[in-house]
Amino acid sequence: MAEIRLTRLEKGQTKIKNVPIAVTPEGFWCCPSPVVFQKNLKTPSPLNKPKTSPSIPKSSSQKKQTPSTEKKPASTPSRPGVVSDEQRISGSDEPVDVAPVIIERTPRPKSENLPRKVSIEFGEPGSGDTKVVLLGKQGFAVRLSVHRSVLVENSAFFAEKLSEELPSLPCLEVDDCEDVEIYVETVGLMYCKELKQRLIKQNVSRVLRILKVAEQLGFSSCIQSCLEYLEAAPWVGDEEEDKVVSSVLRLQGEGIGVTPVLKRVSSHSSNPPKDTISHILELVLKSNEERGRREMKSVVLKLLRENNMVTTSSGLADICNQTIYTSCRNCMNSLLSSFRQAAELEFTEKPMETKDLIAKQMGLEADNLSWLLEILAETQAADEFAVMWTNQQELASLHAKIPIVSRHKVSCITARLFVGIGKGELLPCKDTRQLLLQTWLQPLMDDYNWLQHGCRSFERKVVEEGIGQTILTLPMDDQQSILLDWLGRFLKAGDNCPNLQRAFEVWWRRTFVRPYVDGGNLLQSESSTTSRE
Repeated sequence: MAEIRLTRLEKGQTKIKNVPIAVTPEGFWCCPSPVVFQKNLKTPSPLNKPKTSPSIPKSSSQKKQTPSTEKKPASTPSRPGVVSDEQRISGSDEPVDVAPVIIERTPRPKSENLPRKVSIEFGEPGSGDTKVVLLGKQGFAVRLSVHRSVLVENSAFFAEKLSEELPSLPCLEVDDCEDVEIYVETVGLMYCKELKQRLIKQNVSRVLRILKVAEQLGFSSCIQSCLEYLEAAPWVGDEEEDKVVSSVLRLQGEGIGVTPVLKRVSSHSSNPPKDTISHILELVLKSNEERGRREMKSVVLKLLRENNMVTTSSGLADICNQTIYTSCRNCMNSLLSSFRQAAELEFTEKPMETKDLIAKQMGLEADNLSWLLEILAETQAADEFAVMWTNQQELASLHAKIPIVSRHKVSCITARLFVGIGKGELLPCKDTRQLLLQTWLQPLMDDYNWLQHGCRSFERKVVEEGIGQTILTLPMDDQQSILLDWLGRFLKAGDNCPNLQRAFEVWWRRTFVRPYVDGGNLLQSESSTTSRE
């Protein structure tokens, strides 16, 4: 805290600065326009140029000013004003603005370096028995005429400093006061009975400034009122939230009750994160409202992506992945069950409502699996999903028996896996990549025309690049087998088949233009070396 010491304010060349102020019913000073106060502190008017008083009508009750070193304005009965070098404010029932007063000074050498002073009186005029002088960083001196009993009663800091026997009208000087405006306002709050009512119209940033000064002064009732305000007021943005939390945590070590405020950002719930995340996923996956489900999937995906970007030691990522894979298994089982029902011979004889319900269930579960795969791909944890999907042999065999309008979303899952492998988002082993192509490439080709024209989110170029890159990760013999099968289909179907020409060109160059091994000699050499060892 700024140092406070007992001293006398020396008389010198000072300038009284007029600040727009008001008087509350309790009789303490407050600043209705903090910006104006700060402006007066930061941009004082130059002293090297004398001010001329405005022309005064002859009918005015003010007397003509006579030339002198310092001219004092006559008192105006209708408004409170400046008395001597102090601004004395008396109590009133309604807030009253202080009339502007112009004080002229003859030019003095190097007058811009002279201190400037604002005098403020609290309570009944002339009743103050203690003076506090705040020395701001801009060279401003704010002199407060206050009451010793009020300071001692409300401030532990002032109580300690004023515990000694002092002469009449002692003067306490505070050096390098960081926030003069808030310091004055905080002292004024000591005269206020309803602190919460005075804070309610403030914003969070200003209350944090008041809280800081109240903490320095040991003004416990003000600290409590500030905490009550911060607990109830909304915080705007992450930056403001961080400021509130850091300010409150600073008080925690001093034995001040800050729990109500901190409960807004921390939970003492006994439920582990795994249960909470599992519950959220379950609610989203089982929702039947299309728009709400789609929007919340986007929100949850974004939040989980942010979690993955923040490095933590809590193991939250592992908990999320375990929960997601549990949901994946449930969705795959439900999808397989729906496919089995739709593939039954008597399915066509069932009521339309039943068929629609099963078709809707297939689309819902396939969409859920696509979303879960997207989450796993974002967190680089989708390798196990690729293994699970390649093992869905029965699902792939039933695919051709289901109407394309109901099954095409399943092919979207396959396409996303190819894209992930092509981009390096997942790195399954060779056997998994090979089995994925053998099991699911043909069903994807069967649905390709529908995907291009009936699925808005389908990106043809990206999917074709992913399929091609996946094929090129396999051994050359497997590349040749798959690409030759594709070539025969592409020459018949054209645009209704994935265009894998880029992968075909790479395979061609590897085979005919620049082979890295000559007739397999290198492989044979490696094999013989291994056998000798």
